[in-house]
Amino acid sequence: MSIVITGATGQLGRHVVEALLRHDVPAAQIVAAGRSVGKLADLEARGVQVRAMDYTDPASVANALAGATKVLLISGSEVGQRVEQHRTVIEAAKAAGVELIAYTSIANADTTGMKLAAEHQATEDLLKDSGVPFALLRNGWYLENYTEQLQGALAQGALAGSAGEGRVSAASRQDYAEAAAAVLVAGDQAGKVYELGGDLAFTLAELAQEISTAANRPVAYQDLPASDYAGLLAGFGVPQAFADILADSDLGIARGDLLVSGSDLRELIGRPTTPMPAAVRSALAAA
Repeated sequence: MSIVITGATGQLGRHVVEALLRHDVPAAQIVAAGRSVGKLADLEARGVQVRAMDYTDPASVANALAGATKVLLISGSEVGQRVEQHRTVIEAAKAAGVELIAYTSIANADTTGMKLAAEHQATEDLLKDSGVPFALLRNGWYLENYTEQLQGALAQGALAGSAGEGRVSAASRQDYAEAAAAVLVAGDQAGKVYELGGDLAFTLAELAQEISTAANRPVAYQDLPASDYAGLLAGFGVPQAFADILADSDLGIARGDLLVSGSDLRELIGRPTTPMPAAVRSALAAA
């Protein structure tokens, strides 16, 4: 048996490899595949197989998936190109005869109208049409989407967005990685759909208040029209097209698109999810 983790040079993928090792999956049965394999030298030294793989290079994908029993398809990071990249992995997985593809989709993919969800929805359709057994890991928002921007919020004295009073069920990369590992080591996962999100949803105003309290510095939430928020992001160097997508995602939060009901994530990882206040305080302590 071998379990291939695509995008293993990214932060989520590395967490998944570590989680599989904690599940006592033999290192030799884990394949960490990604572009920058030099980043995986420490895992290779522990016995994990390391293979170079680029979603845009079908030959490298086929080589990475050779002999695979299960594959974790971590969604690509290049918005606008992901459907064809994912198609390449799905076709290679089918050719390799894999028993399961687990795909990191987006929360509420079947109902959300967020622009960011379109490629996830298209990938879910590809999986349904492929004939390959699959499970959907519909990951909600990552706490790191916010904690990695704390210094900017502190410098500005404000956290900007367009989410209104919408609540978001965010969890940590570690939480989602542990859930992915749990699915990969379990049996009978074909056809399963997991809606994954944090136990305690919060508004961006509540996030700003927690930042302010934890840092002992005033930070207020500034709710903006989506066009203004996109312009603000572009002014900070975010490419305009992606700034528009991020602003639209906040509108999705306002509609409840990233509010996850149920307890799939907590049940998969066997513990409460990482609470937002703890993530904020940990990020500030590490800064």
